[in-house]
Amino acid sequence: MKRKEWGRIRRHRRIRKKVFGTPERPRLVVHRSHKNLMAQVVDDLNKRVVLGISTLSKAFRNHAPKGGNLKAAEILGTIFAEKVKEKGITKVVFDRGGYLYHGRIKVFAEAVRKGGIEF
Repeated sequence: MKRKEWGRIRRHRRIRKKVFGTPERPRLVVHRSHKNLMAQVVDDLNKRVVLGISTLSKAFRNHAPKGGNLKAAEILGTIFAEKVKEKGITKVVFDRGGYLYHGRIKVFAEAVRKGGIEF
């Protein structure tokens, strides 16, 4: 792994000390790769993933061909918000995964908020 990635992992560990998902308010985890974006809703108390979606999933591929840009992050955020609402979740704790809150992460988070999920 590169030095930059180790820095992100250290930041994520620091964030995880404070951020914890419960069944009432699960943790929304974001992972960003060069070409894709992934998001999961995790219940840390019961140690299970409630919902996961990425730019590689069929639900996303129907709307956009590429997954590594700002438009893709916004589309994924709106799709994600709809699916989370279907599960009956309205409030989450946002875990940015050690990434800076800008670019694709910020656009994704704002799209999820616009979709009616509170954090």
